[in-house]
Amino acid sequence: MALQISATNPEHPALLLELPWDVPLEEWPAEYLVPLPRGISRHVVRYSRAGDEVIAVKELAARPAQREYDMLRDLDRLGIPSVDPLAVVTGRTTADGAPLESVLITRHLGGSMPYRSMFETTMRPATMHRLMDALAVLLVRLHLAGFAWGDCSLSNTLFRRDAGAYAAYLVDAETGDLHPQLSVGQREYDLDLARVNISGELLDLEASGALHPSVDPIEFGMEICARYRGLWDELTRTSVYPAGKYQYIERRIRRLNELGFDVAEMQIEHASNGDTVSFVPKVVDAGHHQRQLLRLTGLDTEENQARRLLNDLESWMATQDDYAPGDPLGARPEVLAHRWVREVFRPTVRAVPPELRGSVDPAEIYHQLLEHRWYLSERAQHDIGIDTAVEDYIRNILPKARKTLQPTAD
Repeated sequence: MALQISATNPEHPALLLELPWDVPLEEWPAEYLVPLPRGISRHVVRYSRAGDEVIAVKELAARPAQREYDMLRDLDRLGIPSVDPLAVVTGRTTADGAPLESVLITRHLGGSMPYRSMFETTMRPATMHRLMDALAVLLVRLHLAGFAWGDCSLSNTLFRRDAGAYAAYLVDAETGDLHPQLSVGQREYDLDLARVNISGELLDLEASGALHPSVDPIEFGMEICARYRGLWDELTRTSVYPAGKYQYIERRIRRLNELGFDVAEMQIEHASNGDTVSFVPKVVDAGHHQRQLLRLTGLDTEENQARRLLNDLESWMATQDDYAPGDPLGARPEVLAHRWVREVFRPTVRAVPPELRGSVDPAEIYHQLLEHRWYLSERAQHDIGIDTAVEDYIRNILPKARKTLQPTAD
């Protein structure tokens, strides 16, 4: 069987042909590899380059490779945070004709970290709670889309910084199935697997001495269940309000927006006696602030980053002479937003030297600068301004934090 490359982008096959497909992945020469931290996997995984892109190459049998490739494409169409599938390579053989396993190729998620690389220094319990929050949000989003993961774990997830929190991305869809809707039993099965897997992974870290002594692996395994159920209930429960009190419905929608979700459709039913109204969000889409920021500015960020940037944008708008909400003669929000990107956001981020910025994306850098500005302003008892904050951050913070801002090679 001849070598075959099935790719989403017509440019990728030509770039991928340059890689040594006649060599087992475990034996690839160092010249083809990119030294990035890898998580634990049941398969051999390596990072390499295809043109300007860093790619993850996973070796597995042909049928599972094609199935996972198709599943990741489906998740991408549904807007689920997951790695981007690029290609499947089949028909591999060694130079003497011996068959080799196929490979699945995905795009490396820039700025992401496998959980084990995050434990190279002892992780504080507060950070562990943020990881559980991120994983719970991811699992809820998958279940709302009808995806049964079948192997939810820290090992099958990548994490990116998101304005003081984390965003979780699915990295392994090999065991997943997509359905029109999941049953309670399917969701509970996924949740039970998550509890067992997370506890086991944390017990392994505890045995290696990489876990903070105050972190109980069993309790954190249970925590994912509690956080998942709390979020699922908030997103899907039916609320009963007194008739005519529609502000309660608006308050519920605002609460969902604050959690980062949009209500795209809702069902409202009046009781036969007219005393109460039942309300249930029918379709809930994640990324409320992401979409709002993208629409206004064209910036594509994580959800918490978008919330923070929108707050800064609104504060800046209020200082502009042509900002007049509701006045048809005032500048439109989109015009002001693009001016903010041009005059504030981009110059601020570009003031940070790339060699100090490392792999941290612009939105996260801007968030960190806002945090530093707030800290310095509190200490000075007055607003010190963004320029002063940037100068102090570059001089006193980034040189010390550089190692934590970039993943270390394994």
